[in-house]
Amino acid sequence: MGEMNERTIIAVLGGTGSEGSGLAFRWARSGHDVIIGSRSAGRAAKTAEELNRLLGGGERVRGTSNREAAHAGRVVVLAVPYAAQLATALEVQDCLAGKILIDVTVPLVPPRIDRVQLPGGESAAAVLQRRLGGSVKVVSAFQNVSAIHLKDANHAIDCDVLVCGDDAPAREVVIGLARDAGLRGWHAGALANSVAAEALTSVLIALNKRYKVPASGIRITGIPMRDEGWGRKER
Repeated sequence: MGEMNERTIIAVLGGTGSEGSGLAFRWARSGHDVIIGSRSAGRAAKTAEELNRLLGGGERVRGTSNREAAHAGRVVVLAVPYAAQLATALEVQDCLAGKILIDVTVPLVPPRIDRVQLPGGESAAAVLQRRLGGSVKVVSAFQNVSAIHLKDANHAIDCDVLVCGDDAPAREVVIGLARDAGLRGWHAGALANSVAAEALTSVLIALNKRYKVPASGIRITGIPMRDEGWGRKER
């Protein structure tokens, strides 16, 4: 799957949480069709109603079960807690063939979530890709974006997005979705490189605690911002 039309169907599994619902809000606001997925279809429907109110009415977002959302979505976003990452993905695995799965989860292990704790010292997204197999294009992104201001349409999010994946066209799609959410996405290489973004989340949490701020982020510097810029297609 490479570039897609401006408008697409995005299923956000774990979309009732703060990060998932915040991204869903931004994508719906930019014109995409968004489906909130949850273990509870009722909770998903309630979240969809709340987002539609924030969006000014209408039915731009709908809610359903994780399986129905994954089946309907052209791009599927996994925004669940790390403890539920693998189980949720395997539950809908048969709905993911040929699709992009954007993994937003971070391997945080309570109570010390400000300490890096990677599974076996490698990327959790890479582990997920191995379990799902090559028919699913796993792309890691959005781990370092705080959910605090995502539902504030007038707030510019001061954080770049590292996009990692083994399929460059799939990464390009995710960079476009980052742009649609008002963020700058960057090709950050192979899925194994996601280990850096996953670890950075604990670093940012530690910074938030130390400096008493709610939403520290990262910026990539030194790359010219020409017209074709940060979202240009790889050759």
